[in-house]
Amino acid sequence: MEEEKLLAILRLQRSKAIGDILAKKLIVHVGDVAQIFKEKKTTLAKINGIGDHVLKHLFDTSNVLKAKQELDYIQENNIQYSYFLEDEYPTNLLNCVDAPILIFKDGRIDVTNDKIISIVGTRNMSSYGRDFCNQLIKELSIYNPIIVSGFAYGVDICAHKAAIKNNLQTIAVLAHGFEHTYPKVHKKYIHQVNEKGGFITEFWHDDPPQRENFLKRNRIVAGISKATIIIESAEKGGSLVTADIANSYDRDVFALPGRASDMFSKGCNDLIKNNKAAVVTAASDIVKMLNWDLQEKPVPIQQQLFHELNEKEQKIYDFLHCKGQQDLDIISLACNIPVFQLSPILLQLEMKGVLKPLPGKLFELI
Repeated sequence: MEEEKLLAILRLQRSKAIGDILAKKLIVHVGDVAQIFKEKKTTLAKINGIGDHVLKHLFDTSNVLKAKQELDYIQENNIQYSYFLEDEYPTNLLNCVDAPILIFKDGRIDVTNDKIISIVGTRNMSSYGRDFCNQLIKELSIYNPIIVSGFAYGVDICAHKAAIKNNLQTIAVLAHGFEHTYPKVHKKYIHQVNEKGGFITEFWHDDPPQRENFLKRNRIVAGISKATIIIESAEKGGSLVTADIANSYDRDVFALPGRASDMFSKGCNDLIKNNKAAVVTAASDIVKMLNWDLQEKPVPIQQQLFHELNEKEQKIYDFLHCKGQQDLDIISLACNIPVFQLSPILLQLEMKGVLKPLPGKLFELI
């Protein structure tokens, strides 16, 4: 990536009052992230959600220096990163409207395997939860899934260690930058995780593990996965937040039931009781729900349709074929087609039987 572009992404990411949703809206409307900071403020102010308060922070000159310092760190330490409009960005995350515009990576991460599951739960894990977690991952290992968690105490580190033991890739999503380790006692596991997967974070290298960061981290844990599994949770806790986020992304959620008297099973029992999670008591529950036991047979579009696609239609088809279901604005930006031109093209593709619309302005190939 060009240095100017990466610097602009970092500057946008660091701007206060601009979250990931608004950042993507800016990029979509302007067409290029570097051009945002060259655009007139009066032009940007016409974009819905961009007011004086946002513009003040967007053009805060102190962000330029901070972005340059982070860029120097990235270059000096050969930090891997993925921009949301580039191929290396996790496809599952790309479908989440509030996913980070830029993530940093360390290790040997490969998310081309679509069998990705998150396993989270209480810090105060019981022997019941530990035994189930270890057995679940052992039984799932024949399907070679990627195991995602948050590198915290309890269920998180148990899931990472079980994945490593079963020779599976594991991804730890951090709530801080790479210069910190939390909890410090887990520093001894860093090399093992990097050997069999790696770490992902949206935070800059010196960002500390603050409370609000863990809530932000949870949306990546939920979004990067096909399904989230809750193994033991009290009535309130971060894993329940992750379950709620996964549900909002229309992802499968599973929970391990426990005795009614167990404090750290109440959260899971409530999820099941309120139809917010499916019961999981064995690996077969996951396999059946996610159709891992079925051979995936792609349904090709009739060959003659390819001759009917014009250049723009073919461009859209190729993008969706590569990335899967995508948001209208992302298609517009990636294919360089303004939304007002894109909508009728998508309608034509729908009528030709090439794609279908989904709730939330999403589209996918048939």
